[in-house]
Amino acid sequence: MRTWGPLTAVCLGTFMLLLDVTIVIVALPDIARALDASLTDLQWVVDGYALALAALLLAAGAAADVLGRRRVHVAGVVLFAGASLWCGLASGPGMLLAARGLQGVGAAAMFATTLPLLGSVYQGRQRSAALGVWGAVSGAAAAAGPLAGGLLTEGPGWRWIFFVNLPVSVAAVWLTLRVVPESRGPREMRVDWAGTAAFACFAGATTYGMVRAGSDGWTSAVTAGSFALAALALVSFALVERRVAHPLLDLSLLRKPAFVGVMAGALAFNGVAFGVIPYLSIWMQTVLGMSPVHGGLALLPLTGASVVVAILAGKLLHGVPARLTIGGGLLLIGSGAFSQAVLDADTNWTVLVPGLVLVGIGTGLVAPAIAGAALAAVPAERAGMAGGAVNTARQLGYALGVAVFGTVLTSRMRDTLSHDAAHTLAGGGAGALRGTVPEHVLRAAFTSGLNTASVAAGVTGMIAGGLVLALVRAPRGNGLERPPGSAARPAAEEAAAPEPPAQVDAA
Repeated sequence: MRTWGPLTAVCLGTFMLLLDVTIVIVALPDIARALDASLTDLQWVVDGYALALAALLLAAGAAADVLGRRRVHVAGVVLFAGASLWCGLASGPGMLLAARGLQGVGAAAMFATTLPLLGSVYQGRQRSAALGVWGAVSGAAAAAGPLAGGLLTEGPGWRWIFFVNLPVSVAAVWLTLRVVPESRGPREMRVDWAGTAAFACFAGATTYGMVRAGSDGWTSAVTAGSFALAALALVSFALVERRVAHPLLDLSLLRKPAFVGVMAGALAFNGVAFGVIPYLSIWMQTVLGMSPVHGGLALLPLTGASVVVAILAGKLLHGVPARLTIGGGLLLIGSGAFSQAVLDADTNWTVLVPGLVLVGIGTGLVAPAIAGAALAAVPAERAGMAGGAVNTARQLGYALGVAVFGTVLTSRMRDTLSHDAAHTLAGGGAGALRGTVPEHVLRAAFTSGLNTASVAAGVTGMIAGGLVLALVRAPRGNGLERPPGSAARPAAEEAAAPEPPAQVDAA
């Protein structure tokens, strides 16, 4: 217990917070029926969590350096557990959305302190072994989410996808307090609260504008106002980061093409790979009538392929520059998205399998390499900042992907429906259309929307892959030219060192 207890405690929290990114996807149709939630509500059930996690990740790491990493980690677990209980007891969409946002706040505190805690405990070979186990647990959490969500939703009910976090949280808190020592960062560190507020406002306003564009249109006052607020917040963020002593992001890093390329790839990665998945799950259960378990199993080609390829990539792709694995992986993800745009009113879910496998292969290539490439693109003293920034970009990309592709889907559905049906869709989502329009009309409209969203995801993936291939270049000997397996280890080991404030390497 004394040797591997800290690793167990940290892995419990990591598994929970990453599981909750995907476990909710399969439960969305049941949540909609139970809470009378619209499609917009369901978008926020997914996005509220990812947005809070992305917006606060860097600030949580900096705060942990000042207040104590174990203290912040335990506080995050407690907050996450309380929010999970609130999610499970939710009586309406508004309550669930608020609770999911609070969950994201707790997850940010947990995630930002995970690797620094491991780095403060383990050294040498033990550190490498601990990071390997942590990486495997992270991958398993993402892969297990849809299936676990299906089993719990079809079994005791959708509320148990949140209640199941409670006993795990109790165990994580007890074990952390018992076996994980306290650690802190440099004494001179300060939390950039102004930058955090500006970035959170930018991320939230952008996502809100994207979601509202799906129901109100791109030219509505609310949509335009949201984007204007987002632009103002982004300018404020840039001004703050230029002035503060300890910025969340050193803007001089954006003058490095390699870093810009990695950040563009990270922003697109999670959004393109997973942004359409919630709507595929809704289509399979709401339109095709599949059970939650069947819906979870239908996504296994993606998650299974990603886990297998991630394991093999580190062993077999020695000598392949990281920019090729990231750029090539994004091109594969984009190709997989294009391959899913083959649905019609009579299609079965099995036609999605080739596209899901391609997305999974691309994910398995990108995920292990992207954090290492970010660290290799910046000076060593900026390693913690680069690692935190790339994971923030991944979570923000997921939130924006769900918002953008949901808007594309609903916009396309409105174009194919009658005026009355389109009004019903805007107010209650696809589920509200059942019984109000003929079944074949609903199927045709939904599949048309999914095809358009998949094409949009494919285009985004192709552009991002091209940017990575064009920008992420480095001479031989730089970490960018290392293969995924060799790049990931030094990157992760430096991430786990106690000095960097917010270095996390998302699976």
